[in-house]
Amino acid sequence: MNTNVQHTIDSSLKRLSSALAAGRSETLTDYLRAMARFHDYSWFNVMMIFTQRPEATRVAGYNTWKKVGRWVMRGQKGIVILAPLLKKDEEGNRDLYGFKAVRVYDIRQTDGRSLPEFDSVHGDPGRFTQSLAALAHDQGIEVEYVDSLGGPDGVSQGGKVMVCKDLPEGEQFAVLAHELAHELMHRGERKASKKTKELEAEAVAFVVCSVLGLDTYSRSRDYIGLYGGSAEALADSLQHIQQTVKFMLSAVI
Repeated sequence: MNTNVQHTIDSSLKRLSSALAAGRSETLTDYLRAMARFHDYSWFNVMMIFTQRPEATRVAGYNTWKKVGRWVMRGQKGIVILAPLLKKDEEGNRDLYGFKAVRVYDIRQTDGRSLPEFDSVHGDPGRFTQSLAALAHDQGIEVEYVDSLGGPDGVSQGGKVMVCKDLPEGEQFAVLAHELAHELMHRGERKASKKTKELEAEAVAFVVCSVLGLDTYSRSRDYIGLYGGSAEALADSLQHIQQTVKFMLSAVI
């Protein structure tokens, strides 16, 4: 690997470390504040949502949408789920005594203020996307481009990576690099927490993109911050990240 590439790798990691040390960005803070209003649904309710509206990505009740500056459009049919009925006993504990049917709505059934989002990837990867997919194939990892993953842009499933096909080209490359990093770093005997895995995969994607001229700085900083990643954690994983970056780059440039 030539000196210029190594310099870009080192400077990119230093830049990312400085960003993480600076703490949460305003974008991440706004995102977390908005997402805190949404509920995590039970497996049963997830299945109910899927059977009624398979394309749903972000659902909430009528009042929750109002609180984030959106409203349900006229004529939209709600998605029926079951909400628990709770009552307090004499000691103040909350007991479940039944369920009731309530209606929620997918974001596509609403209009109004846009929800906070992370910045996108800027730049054109050109032939590098095919080269990265070829590297995955050589490692016995299947790459599949799909219409939708129900929210995420990509997933890693142990021997298989799926990426949404309608993403902009730069975004698609960055997602592929992230998910491939999971396959290369996190499918063996080495143990790591969810936070560490996401930090490592996104750091790899960030550095690879930086070397190839794609800008993922804001997106990667906020993504890692979302999972609680820090400059100290980045330093702890630096060797693993650099090894994976060099392995990817050796196959695409």
